[in-house]
Amino acid sequence: MSEAPPPDVATADVPAARPSATPLPPLVPLLPPWPGEQLPIRGGKVFVRTTPWTGPVGGDGGDAPRERALYVHGLGGASTNWTDLAALLAVRFDGWALDLPGFGRSQPPPRGRYSMRGHVRAVIDVLEHVADRPGDAQGRPVHLLGNSLGGLASLVAAARRPDLVATLTLVSPAMPVYRVPPAFSRALLLLLVPGIPSVAARRMGSITPEENVRAMVRMCFGEPGRVPPERVQQAIAEMRERAEQPWAGHALTRSMRGLITSYLRVGAANAWRAARSLRPPTLVLWGARDKLVDPSMAPRLASAVPDARLAILPRAGHVAMLEDPEATARAVLGMVEETAACRGPRAAVEIPRSVRR
Repeated sequence: MSEAPPPDVATADVPAARPSATPLPPLVPLLPPWPGEQLPIRGGKVFVRTTPWTGPVGGDGGDAPRERALYVHGLGGASTNWTDLAALLAVRFDGWALDLPGFGRSQPPPRGRYSMRGHVRAVIDVLEHVADRPGDAQGRPVHLLGNSLGGLASLVAAARRPDLVATLTLVSPAMPVYRVPPAFSRALLLLLVPGIPSVAARRMGSITPEENVRAMVRMCFGEPGRVPPERVQQAIAEMRERAEQPWAGHALTRSMRGLITSYLRVGAANAWRAARSLRPPTLVLWGARDKLVDPSMAPRLASAVPDARLAILPRAGHVAMLEDPEATARAVLGMVEETAACRGPRAAVEIPRSVRR
């Protein structure tokens, strides 16, 4: 059932991503999280942060493109994972970053079912909301960016609703590999056993926010020693807030179980089949030092997607948008600018009302 991925991430039979030369604003050190609000979706609410469009650096923005983007975090993450990248991409995008059900400030899903299907449904619901908001870009597809579990959910959402997605950016998406990554304990497979996720959630509740954050930094970052201490403290404060929510442990362990379960799907529900059916222009972006999802998966995925380009960041790990937001922003903007140039002045296609909610 498994296939060995190509051993060399430096070569792939797909185009390399062309970074944009668009001027980007300087990043403010320790930029605070963007404000947000609760948004109704099917079966509940999710918390969504918004990053307003700024227009070009040093320009008046009169004729500048103003489009919309949605950011989807990974397992154990939150909308704040996109704070810096959204600030850079605000030269072109109004941005929305959601907390998936049970993560960040979002309520848990109905009956506590943390399935991949539920996460995909939440992404589609928020895409519809973003596309329908009043403004110049109303009714047009949205640029969708996802990391890890959020990357997988975004891929499936884009395959199901291509009318909603202008471009797709996948940052180390959690594609099925049918084996446990070396950074994980094989005990994670026990999450498939009924009752085990509840036990795991209780055990995780005994880990302090400080221990949790430092372990995540070691696991997710390509160069953990380069993470500023102030950023670590900011993450610890956020983790303390999250730990106060009674469902926090369940959200992580049951979403992991839902992710592993999704790997066992075959047919139309399989993620690799969905990748081969993608219609939007797609950027596959990976950190060469990713310890969670093997970087050799990057060229395999890019080769499977019909209109893909590939970017490998040599010093980044699993969360490139946090580790190297400028390189990530330039890769995203490069794809968007290339797509717009190919389609002409009217780069975005309006969503037919017949397929809207």
